[in-house]
Amino acid sequence: MRKNIKTTEAIFPMPVLMIATYNEDNTVDVMNAAWGMMLERDYVVLNLTETHKTVKNIKERKAFTVNIADANHVVEADYFGVVSGNNTPNKFEKSGLTTTKSEVVDAPIVNEFPICMECEFVEYQDNEFGCGVVGKVVNVTADEKVMTNDQVDITKVNAIAFDPYTHGYYKVTERVGEAFKDGLKLK
Repeated sequence: MRKNIKTTEAIFPMPVLMIATYNEDNTVDVMNAAWGMMLERDYVVLNLTETHKTVKNIKERKAFTVNIADANHVVEADYFGVVSGNNTPNKFEKSGLTTTKSEVVDAPIVNEFPICMECEFVEYQDNEFGCGVVGKVVNVTADEKVMTNDQVDITKVNAIAFDPYTHGYYKVTERVGEAFKDGLKLK
């Protein structure tokens, strides 16, 4: 038997993405965004409103990074979601994390997060069903600690996902199948 539930934001898992930009004074701003995904092969879309400091920065600097949050940094990742850069100018500094300036876009890479997509700002969609920020991924970096044979090993990334049902974070680690292969058994 199925039961109706009250939540409408019910897609699980939702990624925990750390969107990083530079402020007008070149300090670092990072926000937690669970509402993001790949739009197509080398484009990302982030469902963010223009009231976010990060969106203002993206529009001004024409760049941002998308850092994948991991289980080792749940506290910092959650902090970036509960504290606004509009109200706390030194928000990133308080996290204790560090950054490196991207070599290809005008945005910071958060060193402690294992994977980073460096993006050029494409457009902001603000109509009724607009997606928000659209960016072109121009480079991706991964910490060598999460790689095996020069490929990202997701079991080492310890990426976290957001659970909209209970507002929890979950570690994504176990491989359970082979994409584009397992389904062929039913062919």
